[in-house]
Amino acid sequence: MIISHNSPSYKKLNNASKWNGAYYYSKEIVKNIIPRVHTTYNWVTINTQEAADHSIVFIHNNLHPEYYDYLKQYKDLILVVGVPETLPKVAHLGKAIYLPLSVDVDYVKKFKAEKDKDVCFVGRPNKFDGTQATGDYIGGCPREELLDRLAHYKQAYAVGRCAIEAKILGCEVLPYDPRFPSVDIWKVLDNKDAADRLQNKLDDLLRHDEGESVIEIKSGERFRTVTEAAEHFGVSLSTVSKSVNEGREVAGLKFVRL
Repeated sequence: MIISHNSPSYKKLNNASKWNGAYYYSKEIVKNIIPRVHTTYNWVTINTQEAADHSIVFIHNNLHPEYYDYLKQYKDLILVVGVPETLPKVAHLGKAIYLPLSVDVDYVKKFKAEKDKDVCFVGRPNKFDGTQATGDYIGGCPREELLDRLAHYKQAYAVGRCAIEAKILGCEVLPYDPRFPSVDIWKVLDNKDAADRLQNKLDDLLRHDEGESVIEIKSGERFRTVTEAAEHFGVSLSTVSKSVNEGREVAGLKFVRL
């Protein structure tokens, strides 16, 4: 299951917009990351106030992680955050992992242009204040238009994926958010490389689960590791882990930790 910008639950939201960063990141996650990651987990790529047990959830709002408290009702979640500072803020909802923000680098490169303007601010209008009063504002428009305009500036006040895009387009990125005093945090990372990193992190989590002792409820058989249990019943590691983490029967088997 994939809950994304294409889901009816997202389209029903009053603030559901095709011109915000979470929407465009969700599009790239669905197109460039999910197909490259092998997992039994469901996916939640944008906040629709809807999820499912056994899901990988991308956290977009680092300033207000409380917006994700609805996730308390779901089991066995992996929370993917784009800045390390958000990790402890959502750890109570599941297993939180840090995956640096990424973009479709080749797509952004197509918008490179001659630098014939000085400085701009790119992002949400509510973040545009006196600090950047000397610059032009870019926002509230389709992403293609935003990138086309941004490419002409020598300097850009930006954070997050906007900052990464500005770097790809050859702009000098300027800080404005006190939470991110250094622009060095915004490294250029392609979606496809981010998918590889995410796969490695998921594999690490699974390997951690493999070392746990479990019991299969129906048969009463005990196993020293998840790997041993999987091999005994001829099922995948993820099948055993899913049963353990969700506390339910999977593929006719139900496991619990010892």
